[in-house]
Amino acid sequence: MKAPPFAYVRPATLDDVLAELAGGDAKVLAGGQSLVPVLAMRLGRPATLVDINSVSDLHGLEAVSGQLRVGAAVRQRTVERAEQARAVPLIGMALPFVGHRELRSRGTVVGSLAHADPAAELPAVAACLEATIEVAGPRGRRSVPAAEFFAGAMTTGAGPDEVVVAARFPTARPGEGFGFAEIARRHGDFALAGVAARVRVDGDGVTDARLTGFGVSDRPVSRDVTALVRAAGEHEPELRAATAELATEVVDTAGDAHGSTGYRRRLFGVLAARELARAVRRARSRQEVPA
Repeated sequence: MKAPPFAYVRPATLDDVLAELAGGDAKVLAGGQSLVPVLAMRLGRPATLVDINSVSDLHGLEAVSGQLRVGAAVRQRTVERAEQARAVPLIGMALPFVGHRELRSRGTVVGSLAHADPAAELPAVAACLEATIEVAGPRGRRSVPAAEFFAGAMTTGAGPDEVVVAARFPTARPGEGFGFAEIARRHGDFALAGVAARVRVDGDGVTDARLTGFGVSDRPVSRDVTALVRAAGEHEPELRAATAELATEVVDTAGDAHGSTGYRRRLFGVLAARELARAVRRARSRQEVPA
């Protein structure tokens, strides 16, 4: 199918972008890898597409003050290959699962967050790392925690007259380890179930552990699993018993032709146990060596 008719504008400044969004029924176009299929299937009919690729302020990628700041027009493939992005290992683990290389060459990190597909990898990364989303609108700029940004399937905390301008991911610290995995019918397909894990350790053991599931609800679902991981450590059989129980709480998506709710719960439990165990081992290997 072809998209319905729309007006196309390519502003050069953020102020001009906001002026276009204030005019009524408009959608932001960055990489287009989520929006264009929606238009082609006529699931969306915006009157205007506002292309933000000429706004130079939105192309920044920098690691500063313990955070990796990714501008709204930065391609996923750019982040995948960027030296400074290695400071956030979980992004590097997740990006190879995002579509295919050709799609990542156009798709943007922030665009994936703004699209808020519940089966997408990058929203789960943002939720697991407790990233911050920068939003600009007619009332000024504001920073939204990832936990508050994802409001539901394809729904975020950004208003129709606002634009997401960047995302800030905390960089990894010594004693911090990560895990990421998903199950899909084919590489590049939407995940039937997936997990992102972050674990922190010190000389006394696990101090913090966070687990995020995706493809299992209408948004990324995060849980503090510190007590669970502290009790089981990196022993996957013990972790699996606990994550199987957790799956009954976290996985609430309805079954479909690709997998029942019960099947997704089993996937979540197995993946969660495996990746938490890996995250613990990686965290221990990254501990600072006393001088």
